[in-house]
Amino acid sequence: MILAANFKSNLNRAKAHTYIEALEAFCTQNAIEDRVIVFPPASALRESSLHVKVGAQNAFAARSGAFTGELAQDQLDEFAIRTVLIGHSERRHVIGETQELIAEKFAYYQKQGFEIVYCIGEPLEVREEGNEALLEYLEAQYEGVDLHYSGLVIAYEPVWAIGTGLTPTLQEIELIHASIKERTSRPLLYGGSVKAENAREILALEHVEGVLVGSGALDVRDFCSMIADAKSLHVQKEKHRS
Repeated sequence: MILAANFKSNLNRAKAHTYIEALEAFCTQNAIEDRVIVFPPASALRESSLHVKVGAQNAFAARSGAFTGELAQDQLDEFAIRTVLIGHSERRHVIGETQELIAEKFAYYQKQGFEIVYCIGEPLEVREEGNEALLEYLEAQYEGVDLHYSGLVIAYEPVWAIGTGLTPTLQEIELIHASIKERTSRPLLYGGSVKAENAREILALEHVEGVLVGSGALDVRDFCSMIADAKSLHVQKEKHRS
């Protein structure tokens, strides 16, 4: 499984450093084999540790240049960062990134061989129109994106569930994930009000291969709890097989 924490514009450099050190210690002490990724704010970027991969929340489609306020590849290379988050709903709906710009970023970082955690998801008004409209909406977010890229990880995040405390039912999550898996075999994460209290039941779903967590992961103890749940589920599956 893949367990990823997106800090967004939370935690300063010192707090993010302390968080990652505590997370690394937990993964080491508990022999965690799942992949763990942290996306700190730009001011807190650093090199990855043994168990904790550090990724960028955003990056411009260029090595460097006159792009005020943006991070480009040179800044990521300084910290040996090879994972980038692209298409998050807040970049789409708050910052105003178009699908054309998102696809441009995707193509650039695919060419550079980066791991791309690519976010898709629908607003509430689309969800209320039914599954057909929802799937059509998601289909438009695939435009310009290579769904078979070996470095791709998809994160399905219903926009209306992000930071609201609301989540789709487990049946709804499974239905959408199963539909997405018909389009790509790449790892598929769920995001949207994931927290320590509901992570285990979400991770246990057949087509959920990890989670992308926002505010629910800002306390490192909560994120460690989710990682422990994932490990426990692996143990249960192994016992079931034997």
